[in-house]
Amino acid sequence: MDKITHSPLAAVRGEPSYVWRSGQERRLAMLAAQTSLQHCVFLEAGCGNGLYAAKVIERYTPHVHAFDIEAERVAEALYHVPNAVVGRGEALPYPDNSFDVIFTNEVIEHVDDDAAFAAEMVRVLKVGGRVAIFCPNRWYPVEQHGHYWKGEYHFGNTPLINYLPDRWRNQLAPHVRTYTARGIRRLFADQPVQVIHHSRIFGGYDNIRRRWPRLGAFIQNTLYALEKTPLRWFGLSHWIVLEKVA
Repeated sequence: MDKITHSPLAAVRGEPSYVWRSGQERRLAMLAAQTSLQHCVFLEAGCGNGLYAAKVIERYTPHVHAFDIEAERVAEALYHVPNAVVGRGEALPYPDNSFDVIFTNEVIEHVDDDAAFAAEMVRVLKVGGRVAIFCPNRWYPVEQHGHYWKGEYHFGNTPLINYLPDRWRNQLAPHVRTYTARGIRRLFADQPVQVIHHSRIFGGYDNIRRRWPRLGAFIQNTLYALEKTPLRWFGLSHWIVLEKVA
């Protein structure tokens, strides 16, 4: 069994996707279904090591930009994404109305000011362009970003933290946000955007499928089917797509 490791900044930044598997492939397909990727000007906001941006270059368009706050991750991304730079979500290094599609995958929960990040993405998006966001669902039963206890960070999954009242939940997980449906929409309430799509999805659980293929396939198929039922309320992530209006 693989040893679980994490970077020293896992508590505040999260961990990017290191390997391209079916879960990442599925999210890219969902992005392609809700946006016009062919020949677009594309931005991955919070690119990590650049896996998604690299796939967009490979399949859809050469006009791909990306940024991340961590210089080491940007250095890795530059092997595949020439226009990757170091930047902060709250102060994007791009002019107004620059991009047709902006994609951010499990990033907004980590920035210092998520409302400022939302406003900056809208600012650099062209009218008619779309911003597509995956972010944690408050009602998923497990907090995947670890927790703090008596001042010490514990990496890994912790059940039921997000079901606690905010004053207790935020003491155990002050380093990461989760969102209700109303909470993620509220970030864009005063922005010139309209919601095109909003759903909740379950994860790919690719590590289980890789080790135990039949069990993993059963879990994937079952959870993906639940996305079409009221039990999607317990999904891993929000999947929300917004379009900029004049």
